[in-house]
Amino acid sequence: MTGLPNLLTLSRILAIPLIVGFIWYGEDTYRWIAFGLYAFAGITDYLDGYLARSLNQHSDFGRLLDPIADKLLVGAVLLILCAHDHISGYSLLPALIILLREILVSGLREFLAEIQVRMPVSRLAKWKTAFQIGSLGFLIVGAAGPEWLPTVLIGEGLLWAAAILTLITGYDYLRSGLMHVSPEAEAERARRKSGNAGKSATGKSAPADA
Repeated sequence: MTGLPNLLTLSRILAIPLIVGFIWYGEDTYRWIAFGLYAFAGITDYLDGYLARSLNQHSDFGRLLDPIADKLLVGAVLLILCAHDHISGYSLLPALIILLREILVSGLREFLAEIQVRMPVSRLAKWKTAFQIGSLGFLIVGAAGPEWLPTVLIGEGLLWAAAILTLITGYDYLRSGLMHVSPEAEAERARRKSGNAGKSATGKSAPADA
């Protein structure tokens, strides 16, 4: 639990209220500070997984916490940007799509975890995350960016791209999840469960020779 990868994940969660607070103040300097903290959080999202693999420090706690940290960060930043009209108009639609997809995937993961089925992250979902992280970074800076760089326009464009990939990957995850709630899948799980119970009972009932 206290390994370096897990500490990095925890630091990402601890950075969220600071990011939200600096965006809330709204002044240019605070928005750049918020961007710096957000960039730090994005880097830790890469580093915690990389270090867990390279240091062989995989843990159930890390696997649980990492997606939670990601969703808390994305949800908090999206909501504060919408509340302060940094995301407004038609751009509210991709923000809503992304938030709803996060809720959908969280529900699917919770259900699949109960039946001991893992839902791996697809390559397309990683691209979605990259567009999403980039879009929020540009939108955090917003009008505080340099005049020669259309930060808001770039951020909104990336947000729409992330939303399109969100719809595609969300559909893929939903389709995969529904495969495990079909009558055939439920019957197969029941068969395996009864088979394991039978093996356990057989092993316990064998008498010892005197």
